[in-house]
Amino acid sequence: MDVLIETERLYIRPLILSDDIGMFEMDSDPEVHKYVGRKPVERIEQSREVILFIRAQYEQLGIGRWAVIEKGTDDFVGWLGHKLMKVPVNGHIDFIDFGYRITRKHWGKGYATEGGKAALQYGIETLGYKEIYAMTDIDNAASRRVLEKLGLKYIETFPYDAEPNWRYPGEPTTWYKWMQQGE
Repeated sequence: MDVLIETERLYIRPLILSDDIGMFEMDSDPEVHKYVGRKPVERIEQSREVILFIRAQYEQLGIGRWAVIEKGTDDFVGWLGHKLMKVPVNGHIDFIDFGYRITRKHWGKGYATEGGKAALQYGIETLGYKEIYAMTDIDNAASRRVLEKLGLKYIETFPYDAEPNWRYPGEPTTWYKWMQQGE
């Protein structure tokens, strides 16, 4: 296993094709997708396509979301990490977006915060990012709390405008930013 980051309870590594079952469990759950703006997946092939898409981002862009694996059980917890956004969002393009998604059975365990802190630190110290953005549905209070625990600062609310197939075009979305001290 090519572990990039290790925390007290988690391994964070590139997504691999055998993560398809865990991805499908997560992304087929309507509760997981409540604030995501997309419909849950219906076939495991859709999860495999997402993994292949993210793996292509690793090769083409040098970055993409990573798998989060629970130590001891090797259970797929979800994904998190950085993504180079190549489409315009809220007047920005070619920016680093931090995001995460956790399988419902792992909600409430603090994994998003634990893994998020380590992934942000990796992005800052190893990858040299000076600015990192994040966004979430305005009604997703739990994700907003996680982003704030991670040290990202709320900047504004904007109507989501990046994807034409978004379930709720113009949905109020919160915009967060991390930047180096002194900026």
